[in-house]
Amino acid sequence: MDVKLESQVIPIRGSFKYLGSVIQGDGEINEDVTHRIGMGVMKWRLASGVLYEKKMPPLLKDKFYRAVIRPAIVYVVEYWPVNISHIQKMKVVEMSMLRWMCGHMKMDKIRNDGIRKTVGVSPIDNKMQEARLRWFEHVQRRSTGAPVRRCKRLALEGTRRGMGSLKSIGER
Repeated sequence: MDVKLESQVIPIRGSFKYLGSVIQGDGEINEDVTHRIGMGVMKWRLASGVLYEKKMPPLLKDKFYRAVIRPAIVYVVEYWPVNISHIQKMKVVEMSMLRWMCGHMKMDKIRNDGIRKTVGVSPIDNKMQEARLRWFEHVQRRSTGAPVRRCKRLALEGTRRGMGSLKSIGER
């Protein structure tokens, strides 16, 4: 079925950019994750003169990273239905940036935890989880008649619950 605007046929697109997010026709977020990573890398390149400077204290680099680069990467992450591969992509990009900030390479074989302690940055997946929880709290404060709250009560037909048992907090 063709969509027309007056006499002009509008072509079908697999994805489009809307308000800084990439919306895909298949409902996936792979292009959006790649776009957000690209935005973080772009901000990183703009600030590379400051972040590569050896005389700059690591904590100042940390503040700059947390104020400029990380927000560019995790923008609108609270709405994403992320999976492990998306989180892994974000972690890889973040660690490569932090390694360069510290003046290390992968060949130096310094553990990620050591680099995080040097710079004082928490893992990006924790920040993504905090953003989702903040959004969830915002949704919970809405009245029960609000459209976003009505979605919670929808019954999905044709779906099954998982077969696994619930694990306690200590087992995760």
